Amino acid sequence: MTNPQSPFGLPRRDEGGAGRGGDDFDDGPGGPEGPGGDPTRDLGGGDPDEELTLSIRSVRARPGEELGEIDLEIETTRGTIRGHFTPVQGKTGAVIFVGGAGGGTRGPANEMYVTLAGELALAGVSTMRLVYRHAGEFEECVMDGLAACSFLKGIGAEHVVIVGHSFGGAVAVKVGELAPLISAVCGLSSQRFGTYEVDRLGKPLLLIHGSRDDVLDQQASRDIYERAHDPKRLVILEGDGHGLAEHAAEVQSLVTEFVLEHARGA
Repeated sequence: MTNPQSPFGLPRRDEGGAGRGGDDFDDGPGGPEGPGGDPTRDLGGGDPDEELTLSIRSVRARPGEELGEIDLEIETTRGTIRGHFTPVQGKTGAVIFVGGAGGGTRGPANEMYVTLAGELALAGVSTMRLVYRHAGEFEECVMDGLAACSFLKGIGAEHVVIVGHSFGGAVAVKVGELAPLISAVCGLSSQRFGTYEVDRLGKPLLLIHGSRDDVLDQQASRDIYERAHDPKRLVILEGDGHGLAEHAAEVQSLVTEFVLEHARGA
């Protein structure tokens, strides 16, 4: 029978699939053919004729290492996606945090993803720190982000912001473009590759970059900003580098404000 829990008591299926009991539950089909949109759209690289589809088969959950966090294993038709999920019961807003080309789930700006997971939970916003299946492979990482959207939609999320650092900034832009569930996008020290269709985003966009970034020059975020449509905001932090550590408190404040504006809904 369908478990009536969520948001975000876990688990629930809006479409009425059979639960599996315990911490293992079926989240039903998902991915680009669900909230992700048209799977034939260009994802920024590789073979444009390759059909990219993904469906969720099941989700397993167990207590995580951080306070209030649940470790998820999302079984899909393209492999297992992992994530660290901090749910807030009774609320429908969430944020997805994605890392750079090397993966990672703790974030820039003094591990802000971990810090903000706890702080945003107190403000009524759930968080998902996503673990890529194949870090650095743009199309596959976008699919991971779309699967996270499918999972969150399946448990009742209504307003979701996606935040990405470096390579993950481009992943966030593409996921935001393809997934109707995404309400706003934030790119931190973002790369340019994968953002060529940012003009199709049509959602609030926040870009933050350090003026002394020697990994990805600030011009990358400036270029993304110029091609995006309003509403958009570009913040250049004078003297900061790729990891945004010199202005960590300011970055965390900017991202928190942005997430609370766009993830809490009515």
